[in-house]
Amino acid sequence: MSSIAQKTYAATAPLKVAFLGLGAMGYPMAGHLQRAGHEVTVYNRNPAKAQAWVEEFGGRSAINPSLAAQGVDIVFACVGNDDSLREVTYGDNGAFHGMKAGAIFVDHTTTSAEVAKEVAAQAQARGLQFIDAPVSGGQAGAINGVLTVMCGGEESAFKRVKPVIDTFARSVVLLGPHGSGQLCKMVNQICIAGLVQGLAEAMAFGERTGLDMKQVLEVVSKGAAQSWQMENRGPTMLQNKFDFGFAVDWMRKDLGLVFDEAKRNGAKLPVTELVDSFYAQIQANGNNRMDTSSLITLLKKA
Repeated sequence: MSSIAQKTYAATAPLKVAFLGLGAMGYPMAGHLQRAGHEVTVYNRNPAKAQAWVEEFGGRSAINPSLAAQGVDIVFACVGNDDSLREVTYGDNGAFHGMKAGAIFVDHTTTSAEVAKEVAAQAQARGLQFIDAPVSGGQAGAINGVLTVMCGGEESAFKRVKPVIDTFARSVVLLGPHGSGQLCKMVNQICIAGLVQGLAEAMAFGERTGLDMKQVLEVVSKGAAQSWQMENRGPTMLQNKFDFGFAVDWMRKDLGLVFDEAKRNGAKLPVTELVDSFYAQIQANGNNRMDTSSLITLLKKA
């Protein structure tokens, strides 16, 4: 069985592309590119993961980002953090050393806006273009090819990459200059932190009342309280299932970026800081790989 869902792709001219980073998100995203007819070369720090991808989808793998990027039109990446992005772009064997003039690097990693601007400047100095393009929608969104992609960069580059990004997305928006995509992703994570905490409190409260919470979810999800988190995480909260989804470690990494940016721009984030402290408690309990909806476990112990 394929690790990606069936999807009808819009007709686009086949391109040579590379994808760096085959984690929970990158693996299916690269798969959609290959299934859509593009010629994909992949790179992953663990070569066995790259080989498994080639066996499933076809295409080819390379032993480092520079070799993966040779001769391609677009290089996509979805790696770990700011330093990982630096490593796969202008590091010793980074993609920038192999990319042809005019090629575009699209970064789907969630990073700081500052590193997005830094890497964009490095790209421009080499005659390359750069788009910061963090995503929302989780692993399920990547598998189903319905991610939301928030972009920052030059409009000319965006217009070239959007039809290709559409392969694994349902919404792709250019929000402004380099770094704008990352700033939008920070807004997204602030919203999610508050939503998940509110949902956790509501679910824990409702369970203590003796209500049939499955029925409650069916009712309130049709009204003003409806959200993606309610529809997708409410049922699993009731089942005490947290061994999937967006890990607490990842959320705390993202919120760390948010707090760093808030120090620069002066934003006040009292609720987000409180929710982050709750996630720290979950980490201290050894549950750092649980989904972010595990916030409810702190309330059930009370």
